[in-house]
Amino acid sequence: MRSIDFSPLYRSAIGFDRLANLIESAASNGNAGYPPYNIEQLGDNDYRISMAVAGFTQEELELSFQENLLTVKGYKQADTERNYLYQGIAERGFERRFQLADYVRVKGADLKNGLLHIELVREVPEAMKPRKIEING
Repeated sequence: MRSIDFSPLYRSAIGFDRLANLIESAASNGNAGYPPYNIEQLGDNDYRISMAVAGFTQEELELSFQENLLTVKGYKQADTERNYLYQGIAERGFERRFQLADYVRVKGADLKNGLLHIELVREVPEAMKPRKIEING
């Protein structure tokens, strides 16, 4: 597994997008342990958040995206019909928020084998991309 250290960005960046904050804000969430998740960089502008949501159906999960904030909610009804002698499998609702960087949008989501995969893409407008400036002389 490869980890990326973002601390050099904080020392020398001026006006950088908040991509590094995606990881920091997700990790500093008060509910940081449940459900577990990964954030992967798939390409220069493609990312994936994978969350372990075993036991949740598609109908019990809700994703919303507003103003660079991705919210993932899981709703689980309490099972009062079972009499557990020991319950070690968490069956509780959750809400996890991810602060996305500028120009990052949600491309899609997929639930497969207990993993929720959220595909993200960063699309910087042409007007915001770096351009070469000629020097007259």
